[in-house]
Amino acid sequence: MQRGGAHHAASDHDRLALFRQHRAEAIARLPAMPDLGAQHRRGRLFVALAAIAWSTAGLLQRELTVDVATQLAGRAIFAVVGVGGYVAVAERGRVLHAFRAIGRGGLAIVALLAVSSASFFVALNYASVANVLFMQALAPIIAAVLGTMIGDRVARRTWVAMAIALAGVSLMVGGPGRPSAVGLTLSLLMAVSFAATLVITRHRRDVSMAPAMCLSQVAVFVLAAPFAHPGQIGALDVTLLATLGIAQIGLGFIFLTIGGRLIPAGEVALITLLEIVLGPLWVWVFLSEGPGAATLAGGAIVLGAVLLQARGGAPPETVL
Repeated sequence: MQRGGAHHAASDHDRLALFRQHRAEAIARLPAMPDLGAQHRRGRLFVALAAIAWSTAGLLQRELTVDVATQLAGRAIFAVVGVGGYVAVAERGRVLHAFRAIGRGGLAIVALLAVSSASFFVALNYASVANVLFMQALAPIIAAVLGTMIGDRVARRTWVAMAIALAGVSLMVGGPGRPSAVGLTLSLLMAVSFAATLVITRHRRDVSMAPAMCLSQVAVFVLAAPFAHPGQIGALDVTLLATLGIAQIGLGFIFLTIGGRLIPAGEVALITLLEIVLGPLWVWVFLSEGPGAATLAGGAIVLGAVLLQARGGAPPETVL
């Protein structure tokens, strides 16, 4: 009886030890709880890098000797190569699966980015650069409103920072002015379509939208190529178009698709306003074209707004 009892006790002990081992293995397999603060900081960093990449456009484009259609087509084809290469590496060769995974949201992004790009260029023919940039500065507010409507709440600090940034851009460009009805409509369409792109990227953060960004450039190429003049392109133009397509547009989109999934759309659009601030700075540094006092003062205000937002913690928990 004693031997039987001892055997039974040992068997229970073995089962308990086995249970504890299985439980420890199961816990080890559980995904770690995300550090929301670290994710938020990472998101801000990547969106800031996107703004830095985009801000080099003015510096590079002014050296081109080809017409607008050729610029668009050339930049687009190199952007397809750059973003497509990133998708191939990031998805470890599962390129087709990545493109299929974007779903309807991704297709909407393709259309929205095409509309945003086209509206921007056409709006410049009907409104001043200042008017277009002012409407671009409304994108954070539009994105925040759209995001809030689907449960992506925005912190009070972000609303304050957006208002300050809008004031800074107004100082830089001299206020909204009085654009024509067509110019105003196109500029507003540009801002709304860009804001909607950010909201969808955030809403569908379970999927990388880099393939959608790639397809948007395919669309730009298809639309611009019939009006392009490849015979105008020289060796320097090829280098500049490759840099614009791969580094300026391509890297900007790649950084945006990473960072845009980690922070609210309104904050993404706010940080991208750094593009407006840095653009004149690069021209000043590399081409010795000094900006005016209003540009410097307004840029400092925008930068201060972004830094104010950067001091904040993670956003409120979203309901998506």
